[in-house]
Order: sequence, then C-alpha cells, then structure tokens
Amino acid sequence: MTEPILPNARGPLSACLLAHLIHAPHELPRLPTVVGDVCRDEDTMLALYVAYELHYRGFAGVDECWEWEPSLIRERTRLERAFERSLRAAIVVDAVAPAEVTDQLRALTTGEGPSLSRWFAAHGSLGHMREFAVHRSAYQLKEADPHTWAIPRLRGRPKAALVEIQHGEYGDGHPELMHANLFANTMGALGLDPAYGAYLDRIPAVTLATVNVMSLFGLHRRWRGALVGHLALFEMSSVAPMKRYADTLRRLGVEEAAPFYDTHVEADGVHEQIALHDMAGALALDEPALAHDIVFGAKALARLEADFSAHLLRAWSAGRSSLLPC
Repeated sequence: MTEPILPNARGPLSACLLAHLIHAPHELPRLPTVVGDVCRDEDTMLALYVAYELHYRGFAGVDECWEWEPSLIRERTRLERAFERSLRAAIVVDAVAPAEVTDQLRALTTGEGPSLSRWFAAHGSLGHMREFAVHRSAYQLKEADPHTWAIPRLRGRPKAALVEIQHGEYGDGHPELMHANLFANTMGALGLDPAYGAYLDRIPAVTLATVNVMSLFGLHRRWRGALVGHLALFEMSSVAPMKRYADTLRRLGVEEAAPFYDTHVEADGVHEQIALHDMAGALALDEPALAHDIVFGAKALARLEADFSAHLLRAWSAGRSSLLPC
C-alpha cells in the first residue's frame, strides 16, 4: 500500500506540525493558538486532517509511532476543542426525547441550503464533475472507515445494524465492490489520479471539515451517538442525490464513472431504514442520554455539507474553480 505524501503547509500551525513529522517521534512544542471559526480556516483544518490521517494510512516518510505520541495527541486535542467550539456555536439542538430522534432525523433529510445534486442535474459539466470528485476523494477513498470506529462502542441491536451497513460499504466481502474502490474507478474514468491523498493540496478547508468531523466523532467514545447520527442521516439522504450524479455522468457520456453512484442508489435504499430504526432509533432508546448527540451528529453533517455545497456553487457561479490553486 502506497502512503500519500505530506501536503504543503497553509499557515504557521500546519507548518510547525509538518516540520516535526518528518523527524523521528519526539516532544512536540505547543502549536500556535487557534481562535475564531476554525471550520473555514485552511491552516487549522489541514493540521487537524494531517493529525487524524496518522490513524488511517499515515504518510510516506512519517514514523508510524507518531500516531500515539503523547505530545501530538495533546496538540490535536487543542485543535479538536477549537473545532468543537465552532460546531457548537453553529449547531443548536433543543432537548430531545429518545422517542423523538427518528422524527428529527427524518426532518433533516430535506437538507440545508441549495441542492448540489439538483444543480448538477441542470448545469453540471464534466469539469464540474471532476472538481467534485477531487473534493470527495478526501473521504470517498476511505469510505466507511471513520464510522467503523463505532462498532466496538455499541452493543446489541444498534451494533448489529451498523455492522450490516458497513458490510455493504465494504463490498459484502468482495474487494472490487468496496465503495472506496468503486470511487477510485470513478476518478480514473474521469481522468483523475485515484491514488489516496493525491489531491490533498487542492482540497479546501470547507471540504476537509466534512471529513474531520467524522474522525472527531469516530475517535472518541463520548461522541459515539454523534457518529451514529451522522451515519444515519448520511444513509437516509443519499439515494436521490446519488441518482442525480449518476444521471449527470451518463448525460456527459461517462458511463464508466457511474457505478459508484449506482451502487449507493441501491444500497442506501436498504440502509436508510436500518440506519434510522435499528441503529439510531434503537441507540436512543437503549441509551437515552445519547439522544441529543445523535441529533447533533446529524445536524453537524447537514450544516457542513450545506457549507460545502454553497462553496462550490459560489465558485462555479463566479466562473472560477472551487479547488485551491496548484
């Protein structure tokens, strides 16, 4: 397995972290202080993404022992706290009774802001689709991995439901059908580099935030409810958009790029009910104290995806790229 290379720094925070990671593990100094809304801050989101990637594929030339270096975990925790503050400032969840969780999740399926998939259906070009795939590669090339961290943190019916969903995400035991591999095929069909992490330097903070939130929830047992809520809404709201993306690719004459989206139309049509009732709804009833977090996780997905969609549509409406410059 080829490891991705470290990205270029985007500010003093990521520059400091990256400069230390190329050496053997050692005591990391205190990184620059993080203030304000970090969800859109390029420096902070990249540094946090890099810190999280040490738990996934790692990076070429970076000692694997950095993953649990105490001083790095200390500094990552500081970044996470700033990220959490921004999320809590942007997302309001009123008191939630366990029995109300499924209704609240259903209400969120309409999404926030403009529909990116509807825009693609009406206006999307091959260039837009290629940019979209570059953005999504930050997650889709490791699709399902962040949510899998919830498996050992659940029990009973919610755990069984999550395993059933994840089994499908990983191709039902067939490597060629793993969703991450199907997405790599999509990138290849679009003339893009399907290598993991190949476009990290082009992917902006607004996109990295959508991935970082999954890692935040996945790496902390205390956020298991939020991770379940995030996945539940993910499954519940993907069928129609995925069909539009597949239809757009066929309209553009790139049939070979569509199977990834076709698979989600079929799989998520089944997964959405499992995710809603057997996973999220059952978890709320089994652990009532997590009801609030389940809804919070779903709202975090909705909010960050709305920000992501708005970023792309603003850029494209202005006739410019939504990616960072080369």
